[in-house]
Amino acid sequence: MDAVLLSRVQFAFTSMFHYIYPPLSIGLGLMLVIMEGMYIKTKKPLYKEMTKFWAGVFSLTFALGVATGLVQVFGFGTNWATYSRYVGDVFGSALGAEGVFAFFLESGFLGLMLFGWNRVSARMHYFSTCMVALGAHFSAVWIVAANSWMQTPAGFKIMGEGAEARAVVTDFWQMVFNPSFLDRITHVVLGCWLAGIFLVLSISAYYYLKRRHTSFATESMKIGLIMSVIVLILQLCSADFTARGVAFNQPAKLAAMEGLYDTEGHAPLSLFGWVDTENQTVHGVKIPSLLSVLIYRNAETPVVGLKDIPIDERPPVQVVYQAYHLMIWMWGLMAIVTLCAIILWKKKRLLKAKWTLRVLTLSVMFPMIANQVGWVTAEVGRQPWLVYKLLRTVSGVSKSLVAGEVAWSLTMLFLIYMLLLVLFLYLLDRKIKHGPTSEKDKLSETAEVYRNPSI
Repeated sequence: MDAVLLSRVQFAFTSMFHYIYPPLSIGLGLMLVIMEGMYIKTKKPLYKEMTKFWAGVFSLTFALGVATGLVQVFGFGTNWATYSRYVGDVFGSALGAEGVFAFFLESGFLGLMLFGWNRVSARMHYFSTCMVALGAHFSAVWIVAANSWMQTPAGFKIMGEGAEARAVVTDFWQMVFNPSFLDRITHVVLGCWLAGIFLVLSISAYYYLKRRHTSFATESMKIGLIMSVIVLILQLCSADFTARGVAFNQPAKLAAMEGLYDTEGHAPLSLFGWVDTENQTVHGVKIPSLLSVLIYRNAETPVVGLKDIPIDERPPVQVVYQAYHLMIWMWGLMAIVTLCAIILWKKKRLLKAKWTLRVLTLSVMFPMIANQVGWVTAEVGRQPWLVYKLLRTVSGVSKSLVAGEVAWSLTMLFLIYMLLLVLFLYLLDRKIKHGPTSEKDKLSETAEVYRNPSI
């Protein structure tokens, strides 16, 4: 493999590994605000214990997110120097704002959230929790703003020519609120909320299976299921707006997402299949006319196909198609699991539904997979452009880059990141097994499961 492809693999690997943690932090931040808010309102000690436990999990995801995110910043300079020069003015303002308005806010109040329970008033502590959650969300805002500018550039002008060309911000807010920003930030944040929600559901289901901490698990499960229903519905609406925006701003990406080669009215929506790139078709299950209806609200309006896109501007269709449809099916699995759990809860049979609880325990993987392949869809679907219609990917790498050096750094990063993953899973496992209560409470928690008829 050449230096360009290796650099792309390296940045994809570090980005996807890093993105394990921020969605959990953002999603848990929302859950912490809800749980501590319920404690402030009801004064029930259980909600305080819940907040403390999930705050500990939050701090772990926050620490790993910071550690893994720093590598990406260095990657811009080592592997993508030409790209960094080109977008430096744009990214410098967006990422600088992320540091000031997001990271400092989040990290500044984190200590107070974790250790301030007996040192400040309850309302002040709740304020610190809200600020930590807000900081986590602000981080997503500025990162997505920078990435959305790569998808739909706005508020800039090009200065210089050739290798000296660079984008300079002329309107900061137009750069931030570029044509795809609002759709994408909504979709990303909702995906992060689902990651946190299903982590709560997963650990709660695990405690049900082990007959431990059932009061804690019951309340956590209740909050998680309610939030899951709300956010899954919101995510479905967000997906509709986002797809329509892609059709308008990046028609090649939408065509790749659906494997659509011919521009046609009554364009079908593909449910699943395999792209036959040689014959330029998709073998699978399709619903006639539905794509045109969803995009344009009119079955007769034609959707642009890949045959109307120059060959050298088409993204890798198979990768984009499969990633996009896997994301959709992950949403479907989350909806099915949530619905089954709610039905069993209403019938007071959830505690005895072993298979449902096992699936709930594993369900944390559904939003994680959806978030990962969603970014694959967005980034691979933009190819062959780094900055859409302005800078090609092959033109953005460092000029002095050597393939062997990139392969060596990729190997080292892989080993280090695997160690970090093992450390994260080990610490998370310890935290879960220790639970939210002390050892002396475990016998009463175990006995309570047989006294509580509501689960």
